[in-house]
Amino acid sequence: QVTLVESGGGSVQAGGSLRLSCAASGRTFSSYVMGWFRQAPGKEREFVAAIGWRSGVSTKFADSVKGRFTISRDNAKSTVYLQMNSLQPEDTAVYYCAAELDNPYRSPTGVVDEYDYWGQGTQVIVSS
Repeated sequence: QVTLVESGGGSVQAGGSLRLSCAASGRTFSSYVMGWFRQAPGKEREFVAAIGWRSGVSTKFADSVKGRFTISRDNAKSTVYLQMNSLQPEDTAVYYCAAELDNPYRSPTGVVDEYDYWGQGTQVIVSS
């Protein structure tokens, strides 16, 4: 059974930083794309960042977070990280980790429907 568990959310003031973690289990994840999405109240779930199977080689970011967020992975630990810097109130949302487990070695994608498994989410609140 595939399980994704996010952690690291919390409350922070504008300009602050948080690091989210996503621990995966139940499958070998090292060959697959992992992504982060977020959903604010009353809004649709939106893409944040994704990383290909090899950390440091292929990543993809939403325009709204480019230059502020970074994504990385530790395949030995089956864990994906989202480092969020210069946080702004508009970053407030529930952040979800997702795994695309159908297509090994593919490029990272920001399409929500292409992800097969999702975590339960972790809340991030940024106050002004």
